[in-house]
Amino acid sequence: IASQSITLNHIASFSNGTSGTNSAEIVAHDPISQRLFIANSIAGKIDIVNFKNPAAASLITSIPLTATYGNINSIAVKNGIVAAAIENIIPEQPGKVVFFDTTGVFINQVNVGAMPDMITFTNDGTKVLTANEGQPNTAYTVDPEGSISIINISGGIASLTQTNVTTATFTSYNSQASSLKASGIRIYGLNNATVAQDMEPEYISFSADNNTAYVTCQENNAIAVVDIPTSTITALRPLGTKNHLLSNNSFDISDVGTSIEMANWPVKGLYMPDAIASYTANGQLYYVTANEGDSREYKAFTEMKRVSAVSLDATNFPTATTLKTDAILGRLNVTTTLGDTDNDGDFDALYSLGARSFSVWNATSGSQVFDSKNELDVKAKDLAIYDDARSDDKSVEPESICLGKVGGKNIVIVGLERVDAFAIYDITNPTSPVFIKMYKTGDAPEGIIFIPASKSPIKQSLIVTSSENDGLVKIYKTTKL
Repeated sequence: IASQSITLNHIASFSNGTSGTNSAEIVAHDPISQRLFIANSIAGKIDIVNFKNPAAASLITSIPLTATYGNINSIAVKNGIVAAAIENIIPEQPGKVVFFDTTGVFINQVNVGAMPDMITFTNDGTKVLTANEGQPNTAYTVDPEGSISIINISGGIASLTQTNVTTATFTSYNSQASSLKASGIRIYGLNNATVAQDMEPEYISFSADNNTAYVTCQENNAIAVVDIPTSTITALRPLGTKNHLLSNNSFDISDVGTSIEMANWPVKGLYMPDAIASYTANGQLYYVTANEGDSREYKAFTEMKRVSAVSLDATNFPTATTLKTDAILGRLNVTTTLGDTDNDGDFDALYSLGARSFSVWNATSGSQVFDSKNELDVKAKDLAIYDDARSDDKSVEPESICLGKVGGKNIVIVGLERVDAFAIYDITNPTSPVFIKMYKTGDAPEGIIFIPASKSPIKQSLIVTSSENDGLVKIYKTTKL
């Protein structure tokens, strides 16, 4: 497959207001009305955009949310229905899903779990699911349970009641904390947090038959498998670690100076994906993850320290004094929750957060079939957009994922939050994806969608990105070479 089998043309940008007082966190598209719906979390509203002519997208109206409903986290649209995930003004209390029509008129609302962070419709449009992150408060005195809420909308939105909402919880795993930790799932909250309190669902994808959801639990470095008909979590899958001593897993670890030095280090990277998306190839379901990484940072508990600030085991790290200097490994941030395997107060292994990559996983077995290794970093460096100031944390920070099909090829678009770009890969062969190109976006792309030609207002497939920091929505037209 040629590495330039698909090309993109930037055809327009849309701004939803002044940067700093507005944001474009998540964008959704309705092909019926040809409108975009933007979760403007900073301004606390939904912006509705006329998308009939993508080259001249314009604001139609905005729906204010905060005073009436709460704080918006995410948005989704299907079959002319707009669904917004709304966090409670007191975030640790139950959130809401609020439904509107595509003109912005309120239809109905129901309660869901604490901190609904992502919302999506099943492929057949009969259900709406939210990933309820359930983060603790900053003092870590209130720690709600993470969960996945399932709203059955097959009877229509107007007639919805709370009886149409079921919630898949992790409570049945509370007695398995020790075995889950031993398997590689991170359970480490303060105050003896239960498994249910500690699991933090982040993002959702589906099987082709809409009966199974695959949910990233980012802080836990795990995937939860949910049986949708019974609202039951049937499996928790640890994602393991990435060995940065392998040649293609080399990375730059220091934010000091201006040089970008890709090298191997005795560090294990936790995948900790944010976004996830599913597709079928040769009859097998796969899910694709953006391996961002995320740390717990609260007033009562911060898990990260620089290597220079921790004690290293003399046997495992015989050159510890050298490694801990800023010019070597000292600047890298690592978690303090892992690595002291013999509980003697020093670190026998080092774990960084995020794998600086995207991965493809077999949905049946949960095994990884591909990882992009350090290619996202390398391509960003080649384009002179790599941000060396992020090397000590999570580098390019792959965050968002969407899938599409162009010219018969399955593609994945990976949003890279810290270099303000996205990368496109051909994933027609799940075990050997091929890099196509990397493109610049607005400041901190948070959301990204693919609009197929059949649903596009111009009958050509489009990629639309939304940027959290500058409120910029960028629109690209795809072309097969």
